[in-house]
Amino acid sequence: MQTTDIGTMLDEGPWSRYQKLLVVGTALTIILDGLDNQLLGAAIPALMREWRVPGPAFASVQASGMIGMMIGGATGGFIGDRIGRRVALLGSVLSFGVLTVLISFAAGVTTLAILRFFAGLGLGGAMPNAAALSSEYVPRRHRPFAVTLTIVCIPLGGTLAGLMGAQILPRYGWRVLFLVGGIVPLVLAAVLLKVLPESPRYLARHKHRWPELVSLLTSLGHNVRHDAAFVDGTERRVGRASAGALFVPEFRRDTIALCASFFFCLLSVYVGTIWVPLLLTRAGFSGEIAGYGLTAFNLGGVVGAVVGAMIISRYGSRVTMLTMAGGAIAGAVLLGSAPVGTRSAAAILAMLAWTGGLINAVQTTMYALAAHVYPTGIRATGVGTAVAFGRIGGVVAPYAGSWALESGGPSQLFQVIAATMTVVFAALAAVRSHIPRLSIVPSASIAPDPAAH
Repeated sequence: MQTTDIGTMLDEGPWSRYQKLLVVGTALTIILDGLDNQLLGAAIPALMREWRVPGPAFASVQASGMIGMMIGGATGGFIGDRIGRRVALLGSVLSFGVLTVLISFAAGVTTLAILRFFAGLGLGGAMPNAAALSSEYVPRRHRPFAVTLTIVCIPLGGTLAGLMGAQILPRYGWRVLFLVGGIVPLVLAAVLLKVLPESPRYLARHKHRWPELVSLLTSLGHNVRHDAAFVDGTERRVGRASAGALFVPEFRRDTIALCASFFFCLLSVYVGTIWVPLLLTRAGFSGEIAGYGLTAFNLGGVVGAVVGAMIISRYGSRVTMLTMAGGAIAGAVLLGSAPVGTRSAAAILAMLAWTGGLINAVQTTMYALAAHVYPTGIRATGVGTAVAFGRIGGVVAPYAGSWALESGGPSQLFQVIAATMTVVFAALAAVRSHIPRLSIVPSASIAPDPAAH
C-alpha cells in the first residue's frame, strides 16, 4: 500500500484547468449569495412606496437577516468541518434560494423580517464553506488568489443586484426581482450537485472516503494507486472541530483580531450597501442613479480584491491589506466632506466606487487571510466564526446607518464608515499570522511518496 502526502501533492502540484473550473463553480454560489443578500437594499425604496412605511422601519428587517447570517456562518462552518464542505455549501444555496422565492410573496414588514432571517441562515452558511473549498482545491501558492476570487463574488453579486434593481424594479416591481433572485440559485445548486466534488483535504481525513479521493485526484491529473493511504504532512494537527480550538494559545490572538476585523469591516460594508440607494434618492438623484450607486459601491471591490489578491501573493497580506484599508478611510472622509447633493452624479459614483471598492476589497481578502491562519481540521469553523462575529456588525449596521442619516445626514454616515475602517486598520495590524510573500515553485506534478506497510 502507498502512503501519499495529500498536502505536498496539492501544494506543490500544478493548478490544472479542472481545479480552476472547481473554483469557478464554487465562486458562482457566492455570486448568487451576494446577489440575494443585497436585493433588499435595492428594493427598499419601492417597498417604502408600496407599503407606505418609512425607511427606518426596514432597519429591523435588515437586522433580522444579519442575525440569520451570523448564526448561519457559525453553524455552517461547523457543519462543513464535520460532514463536508460540499454538503454544507449546496445546502446553504438551496436554503437561501427557496427563502428568496418566498420573499416575493411577502405582504408586510413582519413577514419580510421573518423570511430574511431564515434566508440569512443559508446566506451566512455558504461563505465559510466556499472559502474552505476554494483554498483546499488548489496549490498553496495560489490559495490567496483562489479564495479571493471566490469571495470577491460577494460584491460582484451586489453589483448584479444593483443592475437588476435598476432594470427590473421600474418595469416589473420588487416581487419579480426576488422571484428571479431565488430561482437562479436553485438551478445552480441542481447543476453543482452533479459536478462539484468534496474537498480533497477533507476527504483525506476520512478513511472511508479514500476511494472517492483517489477518483478526484485522478481527475486532477495525479497518478495515485487505487489502494493508496493518505496523510497530510503540511497541515498542523488539531483536535475535533470546535469553537474552543480557535482560542488555544496558538490561534487566540489571531482569532480575536480577525473577529474584530470582520465585525468592523462588515459594519462598514452594510452601512454602505443598505443605505446608499436611499441616501442618493433623498439627495435628489433618480432611482436609476441610486441603483447605479449601489453597483458602484460594489463593483470597485471586484477589481480591488482581485488586484489585492495578486499583490498579496507577491508582497504578503499585511502591507497590502493595510494600504487598502487606509485608502478606504481616505475615501470615506472625502465623501463626508461636502453635501452629496452638491456634487454631480458622475463624481458621486466615482467616489463610491473608490471607497466601497476598497472596503469590499479588504473584506474579501480577509477570507483568504482567515483560510491561511487556520489548518484544515478547523478551517471552515475558524472562517465561519470570524464571519459570524462580523455579522454582529451587520446587525448593528442598519441601526447605525439609520441613526447617522436621520441625525447628521450623508456626511455623518460617511464619518461612521471612516471611523469603523480605522478600527479595521488597527485590528489587521494586530494579526500575527499574515500571509507571507510566496516564492514561485515549479508547477510540475508531485508524485506520491511510497511507504512500505
